[in-house]
Amino acid sequence: MTYENLDSKLVNALLDDGRASLRSLAEQLGVSVTTVSNHLSALEEEGAITGYTPKIDYGMLGYDVTAILQLKVEGNALPDVTDRLREHEQMLSVYEVTGDYDIIAIGKFRDTDEMNEGIKSLLVDPDIRESNTSVVLNAAIENRQFALDVDE
Repeated sequence: MTYENLDSKLVNALLDDGRASLRSLAEQLGVSVTTVSNHLSALEEEGAITGYTPKIDYGMLGYDVTAILQLKVEGNALPDVTDRLREHEQMLSVYEVTGDYDIIAIGKFRDTDEMNEGIKSLLVDPDIRESNTSVVLNAAIENRQFALDVDE
């Protein structure tokens, strides 16, 4: 039995069903439970798999507003602002980027009032010198994960 591409196949199987048992993964991949367990442990130790979380539909839970914030940051304060944004639990993603802005942050809010409060709390930060906020009208794709290429 060759284990070529087993890690990629294992990751893909977990993307299909993150709650799959070791036994079902082993059957699906045609290897032993011990092999799956060893490869899974190695992927976790290497940091390739960083956790197992449910896929959440925030809209179903009352978070109907998604905002994309573009921020220009003062001087060398980028790490500080990024750290402060990380503390806002409603920020799903925070990216340091190239281009006209320094940071792109994506947040989920219950309504526009909550969004306005959240944005206003950020804009009093003296390290943020300019902002642009877009409200998402429709999420064509959100929280997608993709299967890894596997040569059969």
